Amino acid sequence: MPKSEPLTSVDAAWLHMDKPDSLATITSVVLFDQSLDFERVWDTFAYRLLPFFRRFRQRIREPRLGLGLPRWELDPEFDLARHIEPLSLPAPRDEAALQAAASHLLSQPLDRRWPLWHVAVVERYRGGGALITRLHHCLGDGLALVHVLLSMADDAPDAPWPAAPAPAERDRRPWLARLTARAAGTAEHALNTAEHWLKDGWDALNHPLRPADQLALGGAYALALSKLTLASPDRKTVFRGKLGRAKRLAWSRPIALDAVKAAGHALDGTVNDVLLAAVAGGLRRYLEQRDQPVAGLNLRAMVPVNLRRPGERLDGLGNRFGLILLALPVGVRDPARRVRVLKGRMDAIKSSPEALVAFRILGAMGLTPTQVEDLILRFFAAKATAVMTNVPGPRETLYFAGRPIRRMLVWAPHPGQLGLGVSILSYAGQVTVGIDADAGLVPDPAQLVAAFEDEFAALIKAVPGPRRPPRTRAAGRCQAKTQAGAPCRNSAAAGSRFCRRHSPA
Repeated sequence: MPKSEPLTSVDAAWLHMDKPDSLATITSVVLFDQSLDFERVWDTFAYRLLPFFRRFRQRIREPRLGLGLPRWELDPEFDLARHIEPLSLPAPRDEAALQAAASHLLSQPLDRRWPLWHVAVVERYRGGGALITRLHHCLGDGLALVHVLLSMADDAPDAPWPAAPAPAERDRRPWLARLTARAAGTAEHALNTAEHWLKDGWDALNHPLRPADQLALGGAYALALSKLTLASPDRKTVFRGKLGRAKRLAWSRPIALDAVKAAGHALDGTVNDVLLAAVAGGLRRYLEQRDQPVAGLNLRAMVPVNLRRPGERLDGLGNRFGLILLALPVGVRDPARRVRVLKGRMDAIKSSPEALVAFRILGAMGLTPTQVEDLILRFFAAKATAVMTNVPGPRETLYFAGRPIRRMLVWAPHPGQLGLGVSILSYAGQVTVGIDADAGLVPDPAQLVAAFEDEFAALIKAVPGPRRPPRTRAAGRCQAKTQAGAPCRNSAAAGSRFCRRHSPA
C-alpha cells in the first residue's frame, strides 16, 4: 500500500462540501428478518472488505497551508472497533425507533481523525436486525459504495465463514457481474450518446486542466454549460430555507418492481420516469396539504448520472458521476400526463452532455480554495430544491453474514443548502423510496412518504389498459420444512413460496 496518494479533484470537492448543517455522507439501512451475529458481521468486514479496499484503512491528511489536494494516508492506529459498533433500539424496537436511530446517525459527522466510515449493528429490531452504514462521499459515489457493500454478500446462506473470497471468486458471482453490467451501462443508456459523444466526453474527463475552449467541445457543450450556469434560482417553497444540523428520514413500503414496469410500459416510459413522476405528485400533495400554491409549479432536482464506461468494472472507488438539472412537473395534476411530461424532459437531457459538463465543474471546484468552492456550490444549489438518486440493486435475495437481506435503503447527501433528498433503490423484485430532509424544513418526512404512496396508487389507477398490473408476491418466510421437521427460517424470494435451497426448480 502506498504511504500516501492525493485525492482526485472531484473527491476533494466532495470532502470540502461536508458542513455541519449539510453533511456529505451516504447513509444506508439494510434490514434482516433474523438477528445478526455481531462476531460474524465483524469478521465479514475484516476479511471481505479491508483486504480489498484500502480506502477503508486510510484517513485524510489536509495539505499544509491549504495549498494543493488532500491526501489519503494509512491510519497507523487503525482500529476496527472505532468503525463497527453495536446499537440497541429503545422499546418497542419498531420501525419508528429504527428511523429515529438512523436519523440521529444521519445528523452526526464522521470523525476526520480516522477513516471516514462507520457501521452500527442494530440488535433486536422487530425480532430481526439491521445495519446502518455511513460512508463519506469522498470515498466514492453511491453506486461504487453500494457495490462495495454488496461485494461482501453471498448468494447462499451457507457461504464459508469467515474466509475471504479471492478476487477471482468475487468476479465469478453471477449476481455481482449482472449488477456491475447494469450499473456501468447506465452511462450509455442515461446519456444516450453517440460514439463521438463518448470519445469527446471521456477526453474531457481525463484532462480537467485544459483551457475553457477544450471544455466546450462544440455548441451542445456550450448549451449544457449555459443551462447549468444561467438557470434562475428555484421557486421558493417549504422545502427551501436555512438548514439546521438535525435531519429526519423515512422510507416507503416495498413496491413490486413488476407494477412499476407495467405502468412504465403502458405510458411509454421507464421505471425511473414512473417513480420520479410519483415523487413529483407526492411533493404536490404535501404542498397542497400546507396551503402552498402548486399551479404551474416546476421544482428542479439534481439527479446524479453514472459516467463509467459501458462494461467498466466497479472495483475502484471514487466519484464518477455528473449531475443533471431535471424540472419536476409538480404543477401537473393528472398522474399519467405527468409521466409523459417528465419523460419528455428526461429524453431531452439524455441527448445532451450536461452530466459530463457538471463532472468537469465538480473537478474544477476541487482545485479551488474552500471559500471559493463554497460560493460556487451555493450558486448551483440555489437552482434546485432536492437531490434525487436511483440505484439499481441485485435482482435476487442476497445473504450478509449468513442472514438473508430483506430490504435495502440508501440516502445520498444533498450539500449546498439543499434540504431534501429522495433515494430510490431496487432489490429482489421490489423498490423502496427513501426520503431524508432537514428537520426544520420537513419535520415529518413520513407524511411526504405517505403522499408519494398515495400518488403512486393514483398513478396505477390512471394507467390505460388493465387496471391491475402484474403483482409480485412479497418476499416472506420459506414454507418448506427441514429434514428434522422444523420450519425453514430462510427468506423466500419474491414471487415464490420457498427459499433458494427448497425451491422445486
